[in-house]
Amino acid sequence: MGEFVTTQKVRFGHVDPAGIAYFPRIYDYIHEAFEELWDVHVGARYYELIGQRRIGFPLVHSEVDFESPLRFGDCPRVVVTCFHLGRSSLGLRYRYSLGARLCLDARMTTACIDLVSMKSLAMPAEYRAKFEEIMAPLEAPKDAGRSKA
Repeated sequence: MGEFVTTQKVRFGHVDPAGIAYFPRIYDYIHEAFEELWDVHVGARYYELIGQRRIGFPLVHSEVDFESPLRFGDCPRVVVTCFHLGRSSLGLRYRYSLGARLCLDARMTTACIDLVSMKSLAMPAEYRAKFEEIMAPLEAPKDAGRSKA
C-alpha cells in the first residue's frame, strides 16, 4: 500500500470572516492536490492530458467530512490514496492533517472520459499502473452504525 503526500498552504484570501478556510475553497484544495498527484506521481501534466490528449476526469461523486478547521497560515499534510479503480472510474481519498489532528477526509470519484465525444473511456494502462501503486482499502466510515436523528 502506497500513498502520495504533499502539503498545501492556507492563504489569507482562503479564509472566511470566522478565520477558517471557507468550505468551497476545500474543493479547490482537493483539485490542486489532484493536479499535483498527476504531475508528481503519475508523471503527466493534467493540463496536457486535457488539452492535448483530450482525456478528462470530471467529478461524479464527492464526500467530505470536516473534522477540524484549517486556518490562515496552516500548512496541512495531504495524503492521497486510491480506494477504487474501475475500468473508467477512479476513487481517490484525500486526508488533510496538521500533526496528529485530522482536519478533513474527502473521497472523490471521477470518470475517465474522452473530451471530444464526452463518453466513458477505459483508463489508459500507464495511468492505471500509477494509481495501483497507491491503492488502499477504504475502511467503514467512523459513524457507521450511529443512529441518525
